[in-house]
Amino acid sequence: MKRDPKPLAATTKLRRRAEEQLREKTDTPAPEVDKVNSVAEARRLLHELQVYQVELEMQNSELRHARDELEAALDSYTDLYDFAPVGYFTLSREGTIRQVNLTGSCMIGIERSRLVGRSFRLLVAVPSRVGFDRFLQQIFTSQSKQSGDFDFHDKDQILHTVNIEAQSQLNGQACRIALVDITERKKSEDILRRNESLFSTLVEQAPLGVYVIDSDFRLLQVNAKAMPVFKDIRPLIDRDFAEIHRILWTQRVSDPVIAIFRQTLKTGEPYFSPEFEELRKDTGAHEIYEWQVHRISLPSGAFGLAVFFNDITERVKAEAGRREFEVLTYSNAKLKQEILQRENVEKSLLKTKKEQARLLKLSHLQKNKLRDLSRQILHAQEEERKRISRELHDIIAQALVGINVHVAALRKWGNEDPARFQREIDATQALVEKSVEIVHQFSVELRPTVLDDLGLIPALQALMKNYMKDTGVRVNLKVFAGIEQCGGPIRTTLYRVIQESLTNVARHARASKVEVSIQGDQDAISMEIQDNGKGFEVAEVLAGKSRNRIGLLGMRERIEMVGGTFEVDSGPGRHTTIRVRIPLGKKRGKKR
Repeated sequence: MKRDPKPLAATTKLRRRAEEQLREKTDTPAPEVDKVNSVAEARRLLHELQVYQVELEMQNSELRHARDELEAALDSYTDLYDFAPVGYFTLSREGTIRQVNLTGSCMIGIERSRLVGRSFRLLVAVPSRVGFDRFLQQIFTSQSKQSGDFDFHDKDQILHTVNIEAQSQLNGQACRIALVDITERKKSEDILRRNESLFSTLVEQAPLGVYVIDSDFRLLQVNAKAMPVFKDIRPLIDRDFAEIHRILWTQRVSDPVIAIFRQTLKTGEPYFSPEFEELRKDTGAHEIYEWQVHRISLPSGAFGLAVFFNDITERVKAEAGRREFEVLTYSNAKLKQEILQRENVEKSLLKTKKEQARLLKLSHLQKNKLRDLSRQILHAQEEERKRISRELHDIIAQALVGINVHVAALRKWGNEDPARFQREIDATQALVEKSVEIVHQFSVELRPTVLDDLGLIPALQALMKNYMKDTGVRVNLKVFAGIEQCGGPIRTTLYRVIQESLTNVARHARASKVEVSIQGDQDAISMEIQDNGKGFEVAEVLAGKSRNRIGLLGMRERIEMVGGTFEVDSGPGRHTTIRVRIPLGKKRGKKR
């Protein structure tokens, strides 16, 4: 029996194991070789044969075990090979398919048995075949791994794009290639490239200055209209925008703006800035901008910021210059007109120019003095009326009441002709009571105490009640309660104007109805008095040509004293309306 040579140590070990197993089977010790005889030699040969047999059985068992392990490993390798996530092909130098896994056949859409022995080149789309030929040649001429992208059609003629990685094997007689379908990735990349191109085009062609900030707050893109703002900053693109902004503007300006940007990037709420006017930190120039910021989705899918702005510095300066030019033009035209007027006046009054100027100045002074004097008279008159009213009420009326009380007490003293004495007493008492009433009415006409004690509204109600009783003219009053919060001079002025208006209606208007309305807000008090009388020529009366109606002048003076305006609307044959407006502000009177 011829055996393959083995290392001495392994043979000795195997023999020792075989002898041990043989002893276990026979339970007889190995024969001793002391003498050379036929029986001993036979036994020795038999023993050797038995040992060899055991060795062969053990080797056979080990070979079967190794075969089982090899088959299991082959099954695992086959599963890994067939069901790998990529397609594996083994090609010859000519490009013939020698082997392909299940994933590869599924990617091509052709059964594996039909692929083996077929040229891989025929699977590649026609436009890509020349490139694949060069790629296959480069695989066998280079020892390094090669990679490339190629198009091919599946069995349904649908175009796919695959990435192929390959390296030569078997001493350059074959190569193993791995295919990964990158069709969707290519489509996504194409869409991303188109989106990026479209996005960049839109930003670049925007009619305003536009710059884009990515989700990491870095400057991503700046269009041509925005570049002049950042022209002196290097590097610019992919730089932290907060750092860029602090180069352009002071920290006082930059920090709030950066906070607005970050808030918009976080919440998506857009921001529209009012007119932004600040001094540039880098250039020292004073610039004015309109800008707004919006959160957008970038082509990569992440959020970013798009900032739109417009440098309106020159426009604002131009508008200011235009307004100044318009003002100057208007002033120039007005000045020319005044010059022409003055030239005409100078031509007609050349000889008396100085005298006219003196007279004109004197006239203005006299007019101002007259107005001041009129106001002082009205004020003094009101104060005098107030004083007289107080004296009549506090002194004369009290004295008459005392007389009345005293006369009433005389009844107890009448001894002679008590009846006649009683009649005299009654007559005297009635006369005293009438005197008291007259004094009271006189006091009310001078200045009603109810105006100081209770306010304007009760005073007007009392005035109109007596007026309707005496004249028969119906008077309607509409007044807001807040009038009582006004100062004493304003309330007194309104009362006197209404009192004088009612007096004029009774004397001249021949009216049957008078409407009095007082309204107010935070800015002014408005009063309107309207009657349905016969009317009159307003210009004639206000010019002072009618002595019977100088009350209108007094009313106007009273209103102007408290800083208000006075207007009369009337005419022959139509109703008369008096309008008063008194502003409330620094000129508002203090409460008395």
